[in-house]
Amino acid sequence: MIEARRLHILRAVADHRTVTAAAAALYLTPSAVSQQLTALEQETGHRLVERSAKGVRLTPAGEILLSHTNAVLAQLERAEAELAAYGSGAAGTVTVASFATGIAQVVAPAVARLASSAPGIRIRVQDAEGDASLPMVLDRQVDVAVAVEYRGAPSADDPRLTHVPLYAEPFDAVVPVSHRLADATEIPLADLAKDPWIGPYPGNPCHEVVVLACESAGFQPRLEHSSDDFRAVVALASADAGVALVPRSALRGMDLTGVVVRPVDGLAPTRRVFAAVRRGAEEHPLIRPVLDALDEAARV
Repeated sequence: MIEARRLHILRAVADHRTVTAAAAALYLTPSAVSQQLTALEQETGHRLVERSAKGVRLTPAGEILLSHTNAVLAQLERAEAELAAYGSGAAGTVTVASFATGIAQVVAPAVARLASSAPGIRIRVQDAEGDASLPMVLDRQVDVAVAVEYRGAPSADDPRLTHVPLYAEPFDAVVPVSHRLADATEIPLADLAKDPWIGPYPGNPCHEVVVLACESAGFQPRLEHSSDDFRAVVALASADAGVALVPRSALRGMDLTGVVVRPVDGLAPTRRVFAAVRRGAEEHPLIRPVLDALDEAARV
């Protein structure tokens, strides 16, 4: 009989590609993870992982088991949801991980809505970028992620996750007031090819959006300054340190003295935001109201 707990460990190893990283995500020791993998191999009668200097990869037998693992774990999430519903599920804690602007845009309004519509649900919020929050959901560190689509992110049909689209917003060009294009109604990205750029660090989903938009305009942005805080990005632009692309919602309420904000000419780069939970957990009586509240906040 295969233990579901060991299937969860197998998926973590496949996701993180090293025993050490999987162990850290699961709050286990590397030796405990190795022991559980060995026990799983004994249960199945197959070698499931191969170790090398570069990490761990699944064998063909391991890949077969992983495909069933996603379905099994999703079904277990559904079972927990139904049992929680049977037991009313009227009270409990749901942990939500989101990037900072997402917290302001939809998470905080959702918390306010739930305070009146579902007072038994307590929300714990953690600030985390989209590339960090999705692994946190898969590793059961949080229940819900509010994340951004980015290159390499799990797709909407990923068997491990259920996606709930929330909102999409354009990036606007931010240039110093002294910039040669400051008087333009719209700014073509190609006209910024020779400028120094300010933007998020590699790994941040917004970094990917900016780089892809510039590549589509025919150039690689010369990123001279990096910050994941858009207030810092705008402050640097106001100091004439460079130009930037910033999501429109991130500019709300910000001190824009010293900069000009203009729409991008043509097809503007877009940040697409969604909520994600482990597949099967979307109807859990604690999680469903949270997803609904996030959706309602996004519509407003």
